[in-house]
Amino acid sequence: MVPVNDRMPALYIGHGAPPLLDDPIWSGQLAAWAADLPRPRAILIVSAHWESAPVMLSASGAPLVYDFGGFEEKYYRMTYETPDATALATRIAGLMPDTEPVHQHVSRGLDHGAWVPLKIMYPDADIPVLQMSLPTQDPERLMRLGERLKPLRDEGVLIVGSGFLTHGLPFLREFRIDAAAPGWSSDFDAWAADALARGDVDTLAAYASKAPGMPYAHPTVEHYTPLFVTLGAATTPDEPGTQVIDGFWMGLSKRSLQVA
Repeated sequence: MVPVNDRMPALYIGHGAPPLLDDPIWSGQLAAWAADLPRPRAILIVSAHWESAPVMLSASGAPLVYDFGGFEEKYYRMTYETPDATALATRIAGLMPDTEPVHQHVSRGLDHGAWVPLKIMYPDADIPVLQMSLPTQDPERLMRLGERLKPLRDEGVLIVGSGFLTHGLPFLREFRIDAAAPGWSSDFDAWAADALARGDVDTLAAYASKAPGMPYAHPTVEHYTPLFVTLGAATTPDEPGTQVIDGFWMGLSKRSLQVA
């Protein structure tokens, strides 16, 4: 991979469940966002739904992972066949130190935290896509991981952390796309929006003790912590990014970020 003229941004997105594909509002926002970005040569995405250490990379050409249940049959028949991403896998392995080895998975494809939003953003599936596992929940370690990946941005690679800014599924009282946001969700969202607007990485990293709405907003934190891969890949992590999407979906915050 060789440098390109325009550095790609890095993103943190809310990925939603498969019904996101049928939501005209949020899917329209994601599609419009992708249309405003430079066209990537490749995409590297870290999803909340693959927690594995050491760092693992998905296999090009492997079937999608349908890691969900209780939805319409059509979602289990969907495909997203992208070009071979072996060159990107080799490049990533070369960026990692001996203390952070990379293992190539031989059969795992993209999970719904990757293919659902990408199916909306890049529906032609004509860009190589690689998924990386989330090896830790420690913000500092994830920031360092994002920093190691930063050179890829100058080579046309779009780095994406895919999660959900609030994800208290056990505490939702209703499962409708237009459901009102519970207080714990709206409070956490407002707190995060303020910290992101100030570029306050330390506050964002101290979510367990400083964020309102915890632990309801994140009874487990894998949907929040991909944010730190994105922030680590930023040119200047404590510079405020652009909060491209906000609002709620099933009462959960879909706030999403773009960093330069």
